[in-house]
Amino acid sequence: MSRSRWSAGMVFGLLACLPGCARPPAAVAPPPTRDAERSEARAIEPHVAGGGIEFVDRAADLGIAATYRSGGESEHCTILESLGGGVGWIDFDRDGWLDLIATGGGAIGADEAIVGRPCSLFRSQAGRAFHPVATEAGLASDTLYSHGVAIGDHDNDGFQDLLVTGYGVPQFWRNMGDGTFVAAPSPAGEDARWSSSAGWADLNGDGVLDLYLTRYVNWSFENHPRCGPSATVRDICPPRSFEGLADAVCLGNGDGTFTDASAAVGLRSDGKGLGVLLADLDIDGDVDIYVANDTTDNFFYVNDGHARLTESGLVSGTALDDQGVPNGSMGIDLCDFNRDGLPDVWVTNFEREWFALYRNEGRGYFLHVSRRYGITDIGGLFVGFGTACDDFDADGWVDIVVTDGHVIKYPDASPLFQEPLFLRFDGDRFRRGHARPGSYFATPQMGRGLASGDFDGDGDLDVAISHVEAPVAVLENRFPQFRRSILVQLVGTVSNRDAVGARVEIIGGEAPSAALQVIGGGSYLSHSDRRLHVVLPGAAGGTPHRLRIRWPSGVVQEVEVTGSEREMRIVEAGAVPADAADPGEGGAT
Repeated sequence: MSRSRWSAGMVFGLLACLPGCARPPAAVAPPPTRDAERSEARAIEPHVAGGGIEFVDRAADLGIAATYRSGGESEHCTILESLGGGVGWIDFDRDGWLDLIATGGGAIGADEAIVGRPCSLFRSQAGRAFHPVATEAGLASDTLYSHGVAIGDHDNDGFQDLLVTGYGVPQFWRNMGDGTFVAAPSPAGEDARWSSSAGWADLNGDGVLDLYLTRYVNWSFENHPRCGPSATVRDICPPRSFEGLADAVCLGNGDGTFTDASAAVGLRSDGKGLGVLLADLDIDGDVDIYVANDTTDNFFYVNDGHARLTESGLVSGTALDDQGVPNGSMGIDLCDFNRDGLPDVWVTNFEREWFALYRNEGRGYFLHVSRRYGITDIGGLFVGFGTACDDFDADGWVDIVVTDGHVIKYPDASPLFQEPLFLRFDGDRFRRGHARPGSYFATPQMGRGLASGDFDGDGDLDVAISHVEAPVAVLENRFPQFRRSILVQLVGTVSNRDAVGARVEIIGGEAPSAALQVIGGGSYLSHSDRRLHVVLPGAAGGTPHRLRIRWPSGVVQEVEVTGSEREMRIVEAGAVPADAADPGEGGAT
């Protein structure tokens, strides 16, 4: 969100050294930016200009009815009310269709009692309709004022488990494989400090998923100052009114239990975490961690492969904006927007701050390039939350979706309800898409969580968005698809089954293609489908392509893309533990 300037003018600070000046020595200078290669790629593969934003909200006719409640009607004006909730795509019953989960939030009583509301779970009926099943699935608990969802197969049994974060002890639900979940001990124990986003990845290379849990600030009714534009009008206090809470790393033991390794791995304790991304950012074969903090420096933890983390946000150029100022950061995602094979980082921020695009310069160094690529053209009136970077129209270039909405009741610079954003990259700059009158993207919202996934099985990516005090939206993708694309599901055997950290590149094609990676965390309080959306170069029906997969285990595997399938399932080559694979696994299906 933002610093104490919520009701003040814009304040710019300049440190002695800006993020971009933290450069490696000349002997190990990062590679060139490949402008010539990108120009050649644009000449070979010109961007096809699209029309309006082709998403249609179908939640109501699909049978999805869920609303996140913040408890704001109590008029306590707590910062708790500002975070909102998330959504997640999960095929919890493994029938091949994505189901949807949405957190419920909670209520705040007149006596200052904080109570929770249960999550909503909707089972897909072959993508044509959804049926509410939270009660029969065992998720109808109201013990937690909830915010986020983090989905991962922590026990490698093929069924996705669920962590729900919030104000109180996080809830951990083990998927039993029969359509039900059973409550299990929280990976972080009974620690009830306020948690926001979380993400799963194998941090120490043992093939078992570990958990990174972000925590926010030390608010409680015992620490509830009065804030507002005047002595008679009360509003929600900004995060600078509170101290931050330390995040947590919980290492999976392989038997369904966890060890809290927060102190041992080297975490900083001065963040105010709202978003987390787990991915191999320096391309050295292990999973690193990027944390979006609210008004404090963002963290970039470089992993040595054994879960020993070195925080290098300032050195890498990812801690601050291009003015040397920490932002109010919320949403986060990974993308190779310029198709140079290096993963770039995208971060949504508070009003009067540019959303941040950090271009990967190689060897763990990044450059803040929002001005260069047109991000600043959208202006500074948006408070950005959930986000997804992907090629929604399959034209070969990444697009970005952002959901927006304010966090205080009486903003002085931006509207309370804000239009969502759709940004198209044309190979040179990002440009804001045009929304048709009356459509979802032309309607101001109070957006928070966002998750992408192909719910209807047509091969393109749809989007679910959570709002504060308004129903969840499910946006069906109706963009013309300019090229053939496939959804690639990776199944680890030696690596963690979810294959978090695996990298995929397309071999062949006249122009470079974006490198893709399976990530943990991402967006804001939400979980997108882990299948990779691979857009193939050239026209449909052209030369066959091959995919090169670099698994977290170090195995490199190549698979040919043939036929007209919309989805591929690729199993890691090598020794297959008996409890990690289905009968017949061992290649592409």
